[in-house]
Amino acid sequence: MTKSKERKCHKIIHSASASAGAAAAATSQVPGSDSAIIVPIQVTMIISLGKVFGETIDKSWAKSALASYIATFVGRKISQFAIGWIPGLGNVVNASTAAGVTEMIGWAVAEDFARQNFHTKAIMTS
Repeated sequence: MTKSKERKCHKIIHSASASAGAAAAATSQVPGSDSAIIVPIQVTMIISLGKVFGETIDKSWAKSALASYIATFVGRKISQFAIGWIPGLGNVVNASTAAGVTEMIGWAVAEDFARQNFHTKAIMTS
């Protein structure tokens, strides 16, 4: 990955991570409510990362890819179930895990784009 692409990916991924963290913090006491906000953020992140690498990714492919990446980061749901409902502490934990998971997904997607194997992964999951 070139430095220029890495900088663009960095901006996209960190923006999505911050947005996901904010959404999780704001909605942590309502079970499952943050998914309705976080998933579109992550789908948009994947589509935007595709553009950095000259790929056109539609929403259905991005959702399929997101599902395969999320399957490897199940800790978020565990933390939500365990302490997400506790005011204050739950907000902090949910925000940090949502941001961290989004960050990991973003860099995994970016690396797949850089290796040019994103389409293979997206097709395999759909």
